[in-house]
Amino acid sequence: MSVATLAPPHPVVACAARVGAALAAVADVQPVFMSVAEKEAALVELARTEAGLAELKARILAAGDDIAAEHGARDVAAWFAHATQADPRAARAELHLAMALERRAVVARGMRSGAVSAAQARVIVEAVEELPAELGPVLAAEAEQTLVGYAAHHPPRELKRLGRRILEVVAPEVAEAEEGRRLEEEERRAREKASLRFRDLGEGRTRITGVLPTSVAERWKHYLQAFTSPRQRGGDAAREERVPQHRAYAQAFAALLELLDPARLPEHGGDATTVIVTIGVAQLCSDLGAAGVIAGDGEEAISASEARRLACQAQIIPAVLGGKGEVLDLGRRMRLFSKAQRRALRLRDRRCRAEGCTIPAAWTEAHHLRPWSAGGPTDLANAVSLCSHHHHRVHERAYRPELLADGDVRFARRT
Repeated sequence: MSVATLAPPHPVVACAARVGAALAAVADVQPVFMSVAEKEAALVELARTEAGLAELKARILAAGDDIAAEHGARDVAAWFAHATQADPRAARAELHLAMALERRAVVARGMRSGAVSAAQARVIVEAVEELPAELGPVLAAEAEQTLVGYAAHHPPRELKRLGRRILEVVAPEVAEAEEGRRLEEEERRAREKASLRFRDLGEGRTRITGVLPTSVAERWKHYLQAFTSPRQRGGDAAREERVPQHRAYAQAFAALLELLDPARLPEHGGDATTVIVTIGVAQLCSDLGAAGVIAGDGEEAISASEARRLACQAQIIPAVLGGKGEVLDLGRRMRLFSKAQRRALRLRDRRCRAEGCTIPAAWTEAHHLRPWSAGGPTDLANAVSLCSHHHHRVHERAYRPELLADGDVRFARRT
């Protein structure tokens, strides 16, 4: 009588089974009863084991072309994503790393020993494979070995920064020229992929989405921070309601636009870039009704109070309409404060003159104490510096501004 013997499982399959069995053995164990030292040791060892498992998995993926052929899949990553309900993009990234590890044995050994995580491995592989081809395999191997050594002390983000400078370590004589070429190429790609979109959401709101070159975005953010860092809604910062960063940036962006000098912008439609505010004579003399802003593709409705506030700003031309829509008065830029007047006003006022406000004069706007619609002159005696927040307030019907003897403006809510 013969006894059939089962062939022993492949060592890799047996390893996977042992890992699963080991996990099942501690499935009901509560870590809350572990000591601090035990938790620390377990976390570090699990991270090292995770790196080793990722390398083993990568080896199998790299050898998995026959799996794709067996199932008619595009590649083993596509089969794996379907078989395990994984994210296809993540599966493809794992396959990409697996193929790279076949060329980068030092990184693979680092993962196998647990010294290099999968995230670190991706960074190292990317850095080494971006080195110029003329550098040769010897220097590329030296760069790989150096970065694997750095992995013991640096997380992926820092390792990526070091990877960009690795040429300075292994070949300093060519590093400067190569760095310049790399930056130019990076900047070119950033410019090509830059985009900015505007979507009207209704209710007076527009969504702006975009992708900008980092240098442009950083400069923009720096300008906005100049508005947000000293910005206060009143005199007592301790009592002021904290404004979320995203909202503060939005307010700063609006303020920045109003400080732009359109005379320095490119011509738009054959004239210097301007915005025309249209408002009916009846609405102009009251705090009710609506006005229109003509800029760009069409006309958008705004409140009458906002129209009066905009009329204080440079390159905003007020167009007063009669009952039938005929133009009764088209304002001129001479009506607006000149650059010299604004400079003198800031020197005089030093800050926003709203009572208790400490916003520096550099971030303020010139306001007519007696409105231009009521015949107020454009001179320093009829001018006051107000920050964007208080300039909005002074044109709102809910508040009554009062000029104090010291030149400050006090706001009282109408009852």
